[in-house]
Amino acid sequence: MGLQAHQEDPMGPSDDVLTSIEICAGAGGQAIGLHEAGFKHLALVEIDPHAAETLRGNIGSLEEWSWERDYCDVISGDVNNFIPIASGRERESDVKKARKYLGKPLAKGDLHLLAGGVPCPPFSHAGKQLGKDDERDLFPRILELADELRPEAVMIENVRGIKDVKFEEYRTYIEARLQGGWAKHPVTGIVEDFDGLGYRVCEWEVLEASDFGVPQLRPRAVLVAIRKDVLGDLKFVWPTATGSPRSVFRALEKSMELRYDPYLKMGGDIARLAEERLGRWKEKARKAENRKDFGVAPTLVGGSKKHGGADLGPSRAKAAWDLLGVSGVGVANSHEESVRKKTQDRDLFRPTGPMLTVEQAAIIQGFPGNWKFSGGKTAQYRQVGNAFPPPVAAAVGKAIADVLRAAHERDRRKAVTPGALPGQVTSAFADNADDLQGAHV
Repeated sequence: MGLQAHQEDPMGPSDDVLTSIEICAGAGGQAIGLHEAGFKHLALVEIDPHAAETLRGNIGSLEEWSWERDYCDVISGDVNNFIPIASGRERESDVKKARKYLGKPLAKGDLHLLAGGVPCPPFSHAGKQLGKDDERDLFPRILELADELRPEAVMIENVRGIKDVKFEEYRTYIEARLQGGWAKHPVTGIVEDFDGLGYRVCEWEVLEASDFGVPQLRPRAVLVAIRKDVLGDLKFVWPTATGSPRSVFRALEKSMELRYDPYLKMGGDIARLAEERLGRWKEKARKAENRKDFGVAPTLVGGSKKHGGADLGPSRAKAAWDLLGVSGVGVANSHEESVRKKTQDRDLFRPTGPMLTVEQAAIIQGFPGNWKFSGGKTAQYRQVGNAFPPPVAAAVGKAIADVLRAAHERDRRKAVTPGALPGQVTSAFADNADDLQGAHV
């Protein structure tokens, strides 16, 4: 990247470190996955104060996030007001800690990945599907940031609904803005030939979370675009299923046993009730493994602040949870709170089955066990329910990282061997990519 070392960090930036900025970061689902894939975050932008505090708390306490502790800004605020690059005295950058790593202020072209799970309500089947006419549509903002930052790659995640026919014109416009081409401008309605921002769009792919070890049916539409000068003759390969789906029974068995254990140890009537309720849950959840969906959960929903407390979704979703032995009418107190407040009748002993705790919902979403959520129970559950499953983000992030590392290796070899033909410097990464199925571009 040709950056000068800074006196505060004599090592300077490393070519082996892939940096990212994420907008609409939520409670960190996508950030966790990208971190696992090898990306180091320079900034995480999130408007919800509870989610922003979740990010700060985990970055501040978890050893594996020590790099971000030194170099990442968690920015709590509206992404429309986010300023990544300084411009004169009146426009100070919000990305401050990165200067210590980069040795200078963040500039156009420095960043490897711009990512964002932009709000889904404009395209969700559960909403009015207003698309571009919805004030929560942040596709225009992430396109502005892509233009300003010009990262090597862009990753945008949304609900499957954005792939509906009714949004085809809007998808074409987004692609044209990134890679050039004809499209109808969503505001003026005029068909224009856009110059593009120099990217190659690697399609919109719908990935099913259950294909990546997440015990949940959660299809997500993902767009990946890579700068043409970076991609060159390399190929981006979409990740494929990592194995058989993981059932809710397998995912929650240990945590359910832990929740019932204090009452099993009490003896008497309450122990017999606990044994009966736990046994009933195990029987239903294990039986569900034989269904064609392998006993995975329906899509978790985070809900909105406008619609009361947290539950596990509409009637159809609640019916699906019932088949898994879980009551979907609400969210239980944590294991410790339930014992302390003696809310076991509400949380665990319902005839319709136990309600999930926030911690168990996080397991269903694919969060690591050491990731803690800030705010009250409802605020925590909404963070979990609205998240991008970390294992899916990790799979996509690794596919992007493979291409970027291959490109960096190719360019290093070109620098060592001036005038070499492209075929003479193609890296092993690219050779491996050619052998994989599902390649696009």
